[in-house]
Amino acid sequence: MEQLTLGDDPVAAVPDDLPRVAGYDIERDLAAAGAGCVAGVDEVGRGAWAGPVTVCAVIVRPGFPAPPAGLTDSKRLSAQRRTAMAGALLDWVGAYAIGEATHAEIDAAGMTAALRRAAVRALERLPVRPAAVLLDGAHDYIGSPWPVRCAVRADLRSVSVAAASVIAKVHRDAAMAGLGHDSFGFAENAGYPSPAHQQALAALGPTPYHRLSWSYLDDLPQWRHLRQRRPDIEGQLPLL
Repeated sequence: MEQLTLGDDPVAAVPDDLPRVAGYDIERDLAAAGAGCVAGVDEVGRGAWAGPVTVCAVIVRPGFPAPPAGLTDSKRLSAQRRTAMAGALLDWVGAYAIGEATHAEIDAAGMTAALRRAAVRALERLPVRPAAVLLDGAHDYIGSPWPVRCAVRADLRSVSVAAASVIAKVHRDAAMAGLGHDSFGFAENAGYPSPAHQQALAALGPTPYHRLSWSYLDDLPQWRHLRQRRPDIEGQLPLL
């Protein structure tokens, strides 16, 4: 795997040497190297306690057109701004596709395998096969035969990856909100361990959408018996 290294480990604040909105620097470099069609890929839901992991793949239109104003990593946008941005992006991108791996798949196969399944499902749903797959982060969880290029902080540098991050986040948030189980606050926390989520989990136990292989169950004596164990799998990615 060839790797584009574009910075150190992610930090909470945007460094001064990184743009506040996404551009085409990485896509231009890949195009100059012969990649005529680039798919930007990003995921959401890796660290949640409930729900699927979701991956979006985006191909932008040829010619590096100006993206919707303010496009950046989804985590830098308010919920309202993210939703509006996703609506604009769905009509603006050349193509996009979403793939998911369920909580049950995560429990059975581990996060690395689940991410790979979700990403491959997204890539296979694109109308064209990309010449390069631009993946946010330092770890290639997709693998052969896909021509993956990893770039740290690509969601801040790349229009296609930023678009994928926004579309994936809005899609997954809406799906989690539709699951019900209001006591757990999925509409607000999307399955991540907010205080309301943790309190409901301790009182009511896991829903049918919780990841039962997660270690949070070890801290809940009345629900600990539900914990699913599987052998450690070499190469698993960290949750966060």
